[in-house]
Amino acid sequence: MQNLFSYPLTLEDLGSGTKSYHLQANHLQLKFIAEVLKVDRIESFDAQIILTFSRKNHRIDVKGIVNADVEQTSVISLEKFIKHYSPEFELFFDTELTAAQLREMEFEFEDEVPDILENGQLDLAAIAMEQLALALDDFPRKDGEVFSFASEFDEDEAPKENPFAVLAKLKK
Repeated sequence: MQNLFSYPLTLEDLGSGTKSYHLQANHLQLKFIAEVLKVDRIESFDAQIILTFSRKNHRIDVKGIVNADVEQTSVISLEKFIKHYSPEFELFFDTELTAAQLREMEFEFEDEVPDILENGQLDLAAIAMEQLALALDDFPRKDGEVFSFASEFDEDEAPKENPFAVLAKLKK
């Protein structure tokens, strides 16, 4: 599948300091994002991203917010509905760290773990799509929908049957 929504940056593209980016998906890109995220449809998708690059510390700080209107199917009523997502995120990349070095490092649970640059590039669109994917509901439902279940095997409602009742009928 061809990547139709991409905004790659290389280290050479980034000057030291802070830069701001605004990404907005067009109609064709919205279809691509919906296909990648396995949702019914994406009605709108945009992201505000702020990058701060420190060559001295070999670090890129990424902050932003994604705004998306996503059409999903309720797991309760099976009706389609649109839900607005706006996850905010903060992460950082180590520009000199490799995947092999990252695997060898030991981290505590509370530690910030850096991301690594793949092929010396940072794809802002991929970051934004990932943040939306992390925010999506695993079991989407419309506002106010509540799952209620009444089992036919509830002990309070079902009469208690003696398992030996069948044998007793055979003796008669």
